[in-house]
This record gives sequence, C-alpha cells and structure tokens, in this order.
Amino acid sequence: MRKMMMNASPWLFFAGLIVLWEVVCRVFELPAYVLPAPSAIGAAFFEVEMVRWLDHLWATLRVALMGFALSIVISIPLAIIMMRSELLSRTLYPLLVVVQATPVVAVAPLIIVMMGSDDPSRVLITCLLTFFPLVVSTATGINETPPELIELSRSLDAPLRRETWQIRIPYAIPHIFSGLKVAITLAIIGAVVAEFVAAEKGLGYFIQFSTSFFKIPQAFAGLFFLAAVSLLLFKSVQWTQQIFFAWSLPKKK
Repeated sequence: MRKMMMNASPWLFFAGLIVLWEVVCRVFELPAYVLPAPSAIGAAFFEVEMVRWLDHLWATLRVALMGFALSIVISIPLAIIMMRSELLSRTLYPLLVVVQATPVVAVAPLIIVMMGSDDPSRVLITCLLTFFPLVVSTATGINETPPELIELSRSLDAPLRRETWQIRIPYAIPHIFSGLKVAITLAIIGAVVAEFVAAEKGLGYFIQFSTSFFKIPQAFAGLFFLAAVSLLLFKSVQWTQQIFFAWSLPKKK
C-alpha cells in the first residue's frame, strides 16, 4: 500500500494542482489572456489538428535529437582526452566554461546570421547548450576511478586503450547517464531557442506564433505538449540505463 502511494503521489499532486488551478480561474473569473483555465487549454489543444501538432513536434524533436547526438559524439571523447592530458585539460577547460557561461539566447541570432536558418545552425545552438554537462559528468566519472585499479592495470602493463574502456569508462557510466539526463532536457530548450530566433515550424515557433496573436490557451497547450515530450525523453534515457546498464544503478535497500 505504501509503495502504491509513493508511486501515485506525483500524479495525485499534479491532479490536485490542476483542480486548484481550475477552481482559482473560475472563482476569480480570470480572463483567458491572463491565465487560461486547464479546461480552456485542453479545448485549445483539440482545436488544433493532430497532423499539425505532429508536424511541429517532428521539427522540434529532429533538431533536439541531432543536437543531443552531436554533443555525445563531441563531449565523451573530449572528456577522455582532457583527463588523459593535464595540459589539454588546463587549456580547454576555461574555454568550455566561457562557452557555457555565454547565454545561448544572445549567441543564437549570430549563429543564424553566419550559418543560415536551416537545421545545421539550430543543431549547433542545441549542441552548445547540451555538451557542457556531458563533458563535466564524464570527466568527473573518469576521475573517480579507484587509483588502486589504475595501478594494478599499469603493473600488468595493460595498454592505454584497455585501461580506458575496461576500467575508467565503466566507473564513469553512472556519471555519464546523469549528464545525459540533464542534456536531453537542455536539448529541447536549445531547439526551442533556435525556433524563437528563426523557424517556420516547431513547438517553439508554434508557442511564439500563438502568443503573438493572443491565443494564450493555445500557447499553453503547446507549452504543456513540449513539457510532456521533454519528460518522455528524460524517461527514455532513464529506461536505457535500466535496461542496458542496470549494474550501474545504486542498489535498492
């Protein structure tokens, strides 16, 4: 019973919040352009054809997943190289921090001007937002490899490649998945930021378009759809770890 309550508690809390929101909107008669009621948002969602929703969803999802994949391809090898070379780590780490500290919203228009408004520029904007958590989490995991295992590997004269893939990377897997969970949600944010700057399709473009025409319930519907997609992607990373890397999860007491 307790376990059932624990599993149901997030859904019960969310349902209670929706009911409270609906009651507040009805009691205080808030206009839809200030804060639409959940029932109005639900009605606005179904007023838009499903084909149109799927079209916008695919435009956002495509860019988010391409940017996420690109950040994996860049970040994990980069973290491994940085952890193998102190010189590279000292040289590149401040640059990575500067890139991460620069607001993507400010850089995005410049990238669009330099590279055009097609997918490559939007993927780059998404990658800029997602690669840093992956670099940091992978580097942290690699650094936490027990030193006695490294010493044992070196005493057995194991090649560097085997030390990296059979000792360091397995210890870094939990940290890598922590970074992936953060990065996948940032990928959606990056895709939406790119759509705000220049796009003709996508959920970010849809929200901006709806807001500019004061279709606030429709904009909220797009926002909730976007949040649901982001949550599903987050859970997908979690399920991937549970299925393929279950040994890396903490043991339940």
